[in-house]
Amino acid sequence: MTALHASALSADELDQFHEQGYVRLGHVASHEEIDALCQRIDQIMLGEVRYDNMLMQLCPSAGNPDLSRQTKEFKGSSLKYRKIQDLEQDPLFLDYMQKPLFRDLTAKIVSAEVSIFRAMFFNKPAEQGVLINWHQDGAGGWQLSIPPKVTVWTALDDTCVANGCLQIIPSSHHTMIPETGDLLSEDERAQHAPDERRLYLEMEKGEVVLLHNWTLHRSETNNTNRPRRAFSVCYIDAATRQKTTGCAFPRVFPTYQPISDN
Repeated sequence: MTALHASALSADELDQFHEQGYVRLGHVASHEEIDALCQRIDQIMLGEVRYDNMLMQLCPSAGNPDLSRQTKEFKGSSLKYRKIQDLEQDPLFLDYMQKPLFRDLTAKIVSAEVSIFRAMFFNKPAEQGVLINWHQDGAGGWQLSIPPKVTVWTALDDTCVANGCLQIIPSSHHTMIPETGDLLSEDERAQHAPDERRLYLEMEKGEVVLLHNWTLHRSETNNTNRPRRAFSVCYIDAATRQKTTGCAFPRVFPTYQPISDN
């Protein structure tokens, strides 16, 4: 049986997060719990479990360009969804994102009262997927009153270079780099993300990595005959508001509160 991470982030792990912008946490949940998450996301993609207010986007490889935009509507039964957001509405995913370890690390890095900017499923379908270029999450387009710091990324399948695993630039999180938006320009990429600094985060199914939002990262397409699925949660200070609307975000610590209850 795979050993699970303790319920608290160690001092060394916290130091690594601050210095390098990432920490590999290993496994935080049992194989059975990860399998249950995989089954549930398949049920959501196939329409067997439905929620009325989830942001959904089909992968372009599904063959319908009109449905490859992100909107809050079900786009038909398919295992080729690229993104599904708002997964805190599902009790299995909510229970996972409220694990004691995640409560501890957010208390140490973010705040005692924590919301989520997004709880999102990412998918690179077999022999498909989308190329994601170097970027810093939230560096340009999120318009949050408090800059985001923490993303917890869980592999729902084994990830490797061939199927488009995460690539990062360690210690790239200390400053906001892109001049416009989240994506690096070619000049910025050459300066801040040269190939020799790239780290491929190959991970086992169920393995977790803690990322600073500004740690440069990218991923390539999936060249294997199996999907590469992942679950990503961006935790934010509960006092954060969307600058353009003043809206709050769903709270997960110390207890779950949907937006309407904030």
